Amino acid sequence: MDLAYIPSPSTGVIHLGPIPLRGYAFCIIIGVFVAVWLGNKRWVARGGTAGTVADIAVWAVPFGLVGGRLYHVITDYQLYFSDGENWVDAFKIWEGGLGIWGAIALGAVGAWIGCRRRGIALPAYADAIAPGIAFAQAIGRWGNWFNQELYGKPTDLPWALKISEGVNREAGLYHPTFLYESLWCVGVGFLVIWADRRFKLGHGRAFALYVAAYCAGRVWTEYLRVDEAHHVLGLRLNVWTAIIVFLLAVVYLVLSARMRPGREEIVEPKKAEKDAKDEKAGDAADAEPEDAASDTDTDTGKSETSETSEEPDTEKSGNGAGSAAKS
Repeated sequence: MDLAYIPSPSTGVIHLGPIPLRGYAFCIIIGVFVAVWLGNKRWVARGGTAGTVADIAVWAVPFGLVGGRLYHVITDYQLYFSDGENWVDAFKIWEGGLGIWGAIALGAVGAWIGCRRRGIALPAYADAIAPGIAFAQAIGRWGNWFNQELYGKPTDLPWALKISEGVNREAGLYHPTFLYESLWCVGVGFLVIWADRRFKLGHGRAFALYVAAYCAGRVWTEYLRVDEAHHVLGLRLNVWTAIIVFLLAVVYLVLSARMRPGREEIVEPKKAEKDAKDEKAGDAADAEPEDAASDTDTDTGKSETSETSEEPDTEKSGNGAGSAAKS
């Protein structure tokens, strides 16, 4: 008898009248809002304008969703294009299946487009949103719990995940890899926030730290999973991807620190120019009253001098008239 386990939802969809509310999509949406909210706070703290992160996210999020879905469909093509499968299911993103590797890669392209339109450097933007992305992943992983997918090997641990019988799955108790990865992502988010404050990371290094830390955790959580996947040299494809991306992130951290030490002083040039103009206009406005006062004092001094200079002439004229009368 199992005394303790994590239950799975009986369904991943709640119907609000004719409108289906899917747990997977709900988790993704909440994650996006958290990432944008935290990214905006960090961006403003770096000297940027409020709302810039959301404006760029309008480009990054759709690109990321498309990239994540493409990676999943390409790497698990047999689920959609093999005999007996319906290829139309490849478009049913609400049923689960987003590859974080494709989401980050194509999402970065969308962010680059948004940054170009705002005249902003992509590395600075990436640093601002890095911990928010980690927290968004932590929330998004609970979407897998709603869909009863991506669980690990069988276990009798007290925190085992109970899976019910379904398509391509057997009932039983398994490692809750969704929970492991969710907690790991929360830790990654706080790690990036701490390291950024402690070492003043810049030029994309906060984002590189997030990537490296996430990949380190993804290796062991991926190893526990039992869902169908392609293998290369005895390891799951995603394990190899995590190892390669981890190494690339570490190399970037080292080279970037040597080539471009420190942190960007200005993250949003247009805002900096506007602030400089406003400050200059303010200084000019403060100087005007002083100039006016100086002009008034000068005019007063001139008047007093004129009056003083006229008095001797009057006396001289009077003395002259008196002399003439005496004569």
